[in-house]
Amino acid sequence: MARILVVEDDPTMRQTVSAYLTRAGHEVTSVDDGARALEEYAAQPADLVLLDLMLPTLGGFEVCRRLRSMRADLPIVMLTARTQEHERVQGLQHGADDYVTKPFSLRELDLRIRSVLRRAVPPVAREVAQILTDGDLVLDLAARSATHAGEALALTAREFDFLAWLIRHPGQVFTREELMREVWGWEVGDPSTVTVHVRRVREKIEPAPQAPVRLVTVFGKGYRWDPHGT
Repeated sequence: MARILVVEDDPTMRQTVSAYLTRAGHEVTSVDDGARALEEYAAQPADLVLLDLMLPTLGGFEVCRRLRSMRADLPIVMLTARTQEHERVQGLQHGADDYVTKPFSLRELDLRIRSVLRRAVPPVAREVAQILTDGDLVLDLAARSATHAGEALALTAREFDFLAWLIRHPGQVFTREELMREVWGWEVGDPSTVTVHVRRVREKIEPAPQAPVRLVTVFGKGYRWDPHGT
């Protein structure tokens, strides 16, 4: 199925999660601290990293940042016992594609992982050699690559899907709940996930992120994509 790197310092949790994901058909490697996680990934890149936030030697946020510098679109799912919204948002700001709050069901964890992997690497049968163009912004859907003004854009898997959805639906207003359902595939979730991704995408494609002209806010309703030059 997929090669997964589990980074978790609690031995019981690490063994339980690793055993379950192995039975679910994944190839699993596990480590117990942040520094070893980076070494393991450099030696044998994974398809997805399951990353705890509270780690010895190097914290989860910093590990996430460094993994992103090694591969911009690496799928990362964070595990955290923290429940405060600003801490979940911080994880997304550091580049996580998803997060699961402890305690969690192993079945839920596996479903979240499969959801992230589906979006990161679409099945060959579903790939279409299609290019989305909006002025100086170009997305190659088959290659899952993007350029802005001729320069390569470093997008996470979620950011790529989010941007592609917006370009496909110009001029339409979507609430955060609608975007969670259409882009993330979540019927229930934390709307701040969308807010964080809006901010991150603006930082990458807007000349002035604080005064966006493409990904605009429709106050009291949601967000709208205004094509370049409109």
